[in-house]
Amino acid sequence: MGKKRIIKTTKEELLAETDQVDRAIRKGTEAKEEKKAKVREGRIYIYSSYNNTIITLTDNNGNVLAATSAGAIGFKGTKKSTPFAASKVAEVLVSKAMKMGVTRIQIIVSGIGAGRNSALRSLGNFDLDIYSVKDATPLPHNGCRPPRPRRK
Repeated sequence: MGKKRIIKTTKEELLAETDQVDRAIRKGTEAKEEKKAKVREGRIYIYSSYNNTIITLTDNNGNVLAATSAGAIGFKGTKKSTPFAASKVAEVLVSKAMKMGVTRIQIIVSGIGAGRNSALRSLGNFDLDIYSVKDATPLPHNGCRPPRPRRK
């Protein structure tokens, strides 16, 4: 296979490279902070399944600003699908929204889980201006063709 060549960099090159990386990271975080600070209006999507409740905060264009779920907070197993877990998820998301400066929201609810109503109610308890609530749960309208009956 031959000799392996090891490229050695000097300390000055390493310092210059780390400075460039640090500057890039600082620019990225400053841009994100500016973007988040400008948002005043947003949408909150509540997705409640039989197993979990996921709540997402987006701006009016649909770009995700923050998201959290019952599992991300620390609930495990069947406790994730409870109304209590959904209300805690809503509290966490509202605290994130307040930090970003979001005051006016539109709520879009989907799913048929136990947490959808409690999440909606807990969002109403906070100091947010809710101007619209929409139910976007997918409903089948006769759906697929059923299988043929079994022969006797």
